[in-house]
Amino acid sequence: MTVDSWTLDSKYNRSMRPSALWKEMSPEKRLVAANAFWTDENGYDQQVEVIVTLARKMNFRPKSVPALPLERRAKLLAGMDVSDAVASRALIAYHLAAERPMMGAFLDALNIEHDNGLIVAEEVPSPDKTKLTEAVQTLRAAFPADAVRLYFHTLVLLDGDTWADLNGMLDAEG
Repeated sequence: MTVDSWTLDSKYNRSMRPSALWKEMSPEKRLVAANAFWTDENGYDQQVEVIVTLARKMNFRPKSVPALPLERRAKLLAGMDVSDAVASRALIAYHLAAERPMMGAFLDALNIEHDNGLIVAEEVPSPDKTKLTEAVQTLRAAFPADAVRLYFHTLVLLDGDTWADLNGMLDAEG
Protein backbone atom coordinates (compact mmCIF):
# COMPACT_ATOMS: atom_id res chain seq x y z
CA MET A 1 0.00 0.00 0.00
CA THR A 2 1.33 3.43 -0.89
CA VAL A 3 0.38 6.99 -0.15
CA ASP A 4 1.49 9.62 -2.69
CA SER A 5 4.19 7.19 -3.91
CA TRP A 6 5.71 6.86 -0.42
CA THR A 7 5.61 3.38 1.05
CA LEU A 8 4.08 3.09 4.47
CA ASP A 9 6.69 0.66 5.77
CA SER A 10 9.76 2.53 4.58
CA LYS A 11 10.97 6.05 5.13
CA TYR A 12 12.47 6.14 1.67
CA ASN A 13 11.00 5.52 -1.76
CA ARG A 14 13.10 3.43 -4.14
CA SER A 15 12.44 5.79 -7.05
CA MET A 16 13.28 9.05 -5.30
CA ARG A 17 16.08 11.34 -6.38
CA PRO A 18 19.17 12.06 -4.24
CA SER A 19 17.82 15.51 -3.31
CA ALA A 20 14.61 13.94 -1.97
CA LEU A 21 16.60 11.35 -0.02
CA TRP A 22 18.60 14.24 1.48
CA LYS A 23 15.37 15.92 2.62
CA GLU A 24 14.20 12.71 4.29
CA MET A 25 17.37 12.30 6.35
CA SER A 26 17.09 13.26 10.00
CA PRO A 27 18.50 16.69 10.86
CA GLU A 28 21.26 14.99 12.85
CA LYS A 29 22.33 12.83 9.89
CA ARG A 30 22.14 15.80 7.52
CA LEU A 31 24.48 17.71 9.85
CA VAL A 32 26.97 14.82 9.89
CA ALA A 33 26.66 14.60 6.09
CA ALA A 34 27.16 18.37 5.74
CA ASN A 35 30.33 18.28 7.85
CA ALA A 36 31.64 15.39 5.75
CA PHE A 37 30.65 17.22 2.56
CA TRP A 38 32.76 20.28 3.40
CA THR A 39 35.83 18.15 4.16
CA ASP A 40 35.43 15.88 1.10
CA GLU A 41 38.47 16.28 -1.15
CA ASN A 42 36.46 14.99 -4.14
CA GLY A 43 33.57 17.41 -3.75
CA TYR A 44 35.06 20.62 -5.12
CA ASP A 45 32.46 21.22 -7.87
CA GLN A 46 29.55 20.61 -5.52
CA GLN A 47 31.16 22.72 -2.79
CA VAL A 48 31.44 25.62 -5.25
CA GLU A 49 27.75 25.18 -6.10
CA VAL A 50 26.82 25.43 -2.41
CA ILE A 51 29.17 28.37 -1.84
CA VAL A 52 27.53 30.33 -4.67
CA THR A 53 24.04 29.46 -3.39
CA LEU A 54 24.89 30.44 0.19
CA ALA A 55 26.55 33.66 -0.93
CA ARG A 56 23.42 34.66 -2.84
CA LYS A 57 21.15 33.66 0.03
CA MET A 58 23.20 35.52 2.66
CA ASN A 59 24.11 38.48 0.43
CA PHE A 60 27.82 37.61 0.83
CA ARG A 61 30.59 37.60 -1.70
CA PRO A 62 31.32 33.98 -2.69
CA LYS A 63 34.88 34.17 -1.37
CA SER A 64 33.51 35.01 2.11
CA VAL A 65 31.56 31.74 2.50
CA PRO A 66 34.60 29.41 2.76
CA ALA A 67 35.96 31.69 5.50
CA LEU A 68 32.97 30.84 7.70
CA PRO A 69 33.71 28.25 10.39
CA LEU A 70 33.09 24.66 9.28
CA GLU A 71 30.34 24.25 11.89
CA ARG A 72 28.45 27.24 10.49
CA ARG A 73 28.80 26.10 6.87
CA ALA A 74 27.67 22.61 7.86
CA LYS A 75 24.63 23.92 9.72
CA LEU A 76 23.67 26.14 6.78
CA LEU A 77 24.02 23.26 4.32
CA ALA A 78 22.11 20.85 6.56
CA GLY A 79 19.14 23.21 6.48
CA MET A 80 19.13 23.72 2.70
CA ASP A 81 17.30 22.10 -0.14
CA VAL A 82 20.08 20.95 -2.45
CA SER A 83 20.54 19.80 -6.03
CA ASP A 84 20.85 16.12 -6.89
CA ALA A 85 24.59 16.60 -7.48
CA VAL A 86 25.14 18.12 -4.04
CA ALA A 87 22.91 15.53 -2.37
CA SER A 88 24.78 12.70 -4.10
CA ARG A 89 28.15 14.03 -2.94
CA ALA A 90 26.81 14.59 0.60
CA LEU A 91 25.38 11.05 0.76
CA ILE A 92 28.70 9.58 -0.35
CA ALA A 93 30.62 11.75 2.12
CA TYR A 94 28.20 10.82 4.92
CA HIS A 95 28.59 7.09 4.39
CA LEU A 96 32.38 7.31 4.11
CA ALA A 97 32.57 9.43 7.27
CA ALA A 98 29.95 7.75 9.46
CA GLU A 99 29.01 4.32 8.15
CA ARG A 100 32.24 2.56 7.14
CA PRO A 101 31.74 -0.37 9.54
CA MET A 102 28.33 -1.07 8.00
CA MET A 103 29.67 -0.66 4.47
CA GLY A 104 32.55 -3.01 5.24
CA ALA A 105 30.24 -5.61 6.78
CA PHE A 106 28.03 -5.52 3.68
CA LEU A 107 30.95 -5.88 1.28
CA ASP A 108 32.45 -8.65 3.44
CA ALA A 109 29.14 -10.53 3.31
CA LEU A 110 29.27 -10.25 -0.49
CA ASN A 111 32.99 -11.18 -0.68
CA ILE A 112 33.73 -7.89 -2.44
CA GLU A 113 37.27 -6.63 -1.87
CA HIS A 114 37.34 -3.28 -0.11
CA ASP A 115 39.47 -0.92 1.92
CA ASN A 116 37.53 -0.07 5.07
CA GLY A 117 34.19 -0.07 3.25
CA LEU A 118 35.44 1.50 0.02
CA ILE A 119 35.36 -0.86 -2.97
CA VAL A 120 38.83 -1.18 -4.48
CA ALA A 121 37.89 -2.59 -7.91
CA GLU A 122 37.17 -0.22 -10.78
CA GLU A 123 34.05 -2.16 -11.75
CA VAL A 124 31.97 -4.50 -9.65
CA PRO A 125 29.56 -6.93 -11.27
CA SER A 126 26.06 -7.15 -9.85
CA PRO A 127 26.14 -9.56 -6.91
CA ASP A 128 24.34 -12.89 -7.09
CA LYS A 129 20.76 -12.36 -5.86
CA THR A 130 20.93 -15.17 -3.28
CA LYS A 131 24.19 -13.85 -1.85
CA LEU A 132 22.77 -10.31 -1.91
CA THR A 133 19.68 -11.45 0.02
CA GLU A 134 21.91 -13.03 2.67
CA ALA A 135 24.07 -9.91 2.89
CA VAL A 136 20.96 -7.74 3.32
CA GLN A 137 19.75 -9.98 6.16
CA THR A 138 23.21 -9.87 7.78
CA LEU A 139 23.21 -6.07 7.74
CA ARG A 140 19.65 -5.78 9.02
CA ALA A 141 20.52 -8.03 11.95
CA ALA A 142 23.62 -6.04 12.90
CA PHE A 143 22.85 -2.36 12.24
CA PRO A 144 19.99 0.11 12.87
CA ALA A 145 17.17 -0.28 10.35
CA ASP A 146 17.17 3.39 9.33
CA ALA A 147 20.92 3.37 8.64
CA VAL A 148 20.60 0.20 6.56
CA ARG A 149 17.67 1.61 4.55
CA LEU A 150 19.52 4.85 3.88
CA TYR A 151 22.60 2.92 2.75
CA PHE A 152 20.63 0.64 0.43
CA HIS A 153 18.68 3.54 -1.08
CA THR A 154 21.94 5.41 -1.62
CA LEU A 155 23.46 2.41 -3.41
CA VAL A 156 20.43 2.03 -5.67
CA LEU A 157 20.27 5.76 -6.43
CA LEU A 158 23.95 6.24 -7.12
CA ASP A 159 24.79 2.93 -8.80
CA GLY A 160 21.50 1.42 -9.92
CA ASP A 161 23.12 -0.85 -12.49
CA THR A 162 25.27 -2.73 -9.97
CA TRP A 163 22.72 -2.73 -7.16
CA ALA A 164 19.49 -3.14 -9.16
CA ASP A 165 18.55 -6.33 -7.27
CA LEU A 166 18.54 -4.36 -4.03
CA ASN A 167 15.61 -2.37 -5.37
CA GLY A 168 13.16 -5.20 -4.68
CA MET A 169 14.54 -5.64 -1.15
CA LEU A 170 14.37 -2.02 -0.02
CA ASP A 171 11.05 -2.22 1.74
CA ALA A 172 11.00 -5.89 2.69
CA GLU A 173 11.75 -6.35 6.35
CA GLY A 174 13.74 -9.26 7.75
